[in-house]
Order: sequence, then C-alpha cells, then structure tokens
Amino acid sequence: MKKSMTTLGATVLMLFAATSVGASAASAHNPEGPQGKGAGKNVTLTATLSELNHSGVSGTASALVRNKKIKHIEVNAMGLTPDAPHAQHIHFGDQALHECPTLAQDANKDGRLNTVEGVPAYGPIVVSLTTTGDTSPASALAVDRFPVAKHGMFHYSRSNIKFTDVAGTGADGGVGTAKQIAEAVRAGEGVVVIHGIDYNDDSIYSLSGEGASELDPSLPAEVTDPVACGVLH
Repeated sequence: MKKSMTTLGATVLMLFAATSVGASAASAHNPEGPQGKGAGKNVTLTATLSELNHSGVSGTASALVRNKKIKHIEVNAMGLTPDAPHAQHIHFGDQALHECPTLAQDANKDGRLNTVEGVPAYGPIVVSLTTTGDTSPASALAVDRFPVAKHGMFHYSRSNIKFTDVAGTGADGGVGTAKQIAEAVRAGEGVVVIHGIDYNDDSIYSLSGEGASELDPSLPAEVTDPVACGVLH
C-alpha cells in the first residue's frame, strides 16, 4: 500500500519527534559544569558519511559552531533514493556511544537497522536539518522541508541554526539545555544521520518487504530507516 510523501510526513512528524526527544533517560551532558573552554570561538567539525542498511549512500558534512549556534553547516550526499526527500538530523545523547551503529545493534536480527535500534549509538535528535523554518526536534520528519535528492544526490547548506533545549521523559531528566548540547557537539559527540530508503525500487516510500516502521505500524520502514551516518569530529 503506497502513501504520498505529504501524507507520510504529516503522520510521522509528531511521533518521530516524540520518540527522538524521549529516547534518552540520561542526565544532561556535564550538567553541573561550566560551558567548555573555547565555547566563544569558532569550532570547525567534519564528518564522513558512511552507508547504513547497505544503502550505497556516501557523503560528507561540515559545520562551523560557535556558542549555542551552528553558524553554517553543509551536507553533501549521493546514492540516495532519487527525487525523494530525506530526513536528516544531528543526534546526541549523554548515554549514547556518540558513534554510528552497526548490525551489532540489530536487536531483532532481521538484517537491517531501524531508527530506534540506532539510538543507543547516536542518541536522540537534537537538531533537524531542514531547508527552511524550524530546526528543533519538533521538525524531525517535516518531509516537505527536508532536502530532495535530485538524481540521487543533494547539497544541503544552511546558516545560523540555534541549538535548543531538548527535554526527555526519563527519570534522570532530559538530554540537555541548548548550552550543554552545543558543548557536546563542539566536543565531537554529535552524529549526522540521514534517513529514507527505497528498498523495493518502486520509486516511492512504500510498504516493502521490510514491512512497517517501528515508529508507527501503519507506515513503511522505508520512511524512517537510516541510510547514512557520520560523527562530527
């Protein structure tokens, strides 16, 4: 059963954002300490994006961060599902490994990684890398505001993205304040993840053999499965 991208985006947005924000039961990164040394200086971070789920996707990301703001970020990716939008985010969680997942995190042993299985490695969403408008976790799957991979590739560029407080629901509190998250990203603990894969090559995100998304059983896994990942060092 195929669904339009607009319908999928509207349906998944709230669920995906809630899952991302609530995924960490950890205490905030360095909650008691002062903002890290060099917070007021420009820090340049780069990442090499490697494929997940045998997607064939590759790319690079670079970000210039100062204080609680990403002054500029660029993501270049290729090998993506052609002419389809791809959700992309920066992830961080105090209890996360701050790395990209492997099949060792494939909890149900079905041979692929879904979004939730990857959270222990890369953490919850702290920034949504949309093309316009809001960039908080609330826009986690605002499909019409993520880059479209023309001919299977895109060049994403955006400036002046502010980190925001990201509150969790666990017993130990939230992921962190904007200041704490920015400090963690500057320290090399932010992970860029791109989502969206056309497993059955029918040119649309649909219910393929991989089944439904773990975030909502009425939606295809193709919408939310991760396809590329890289740590911002």
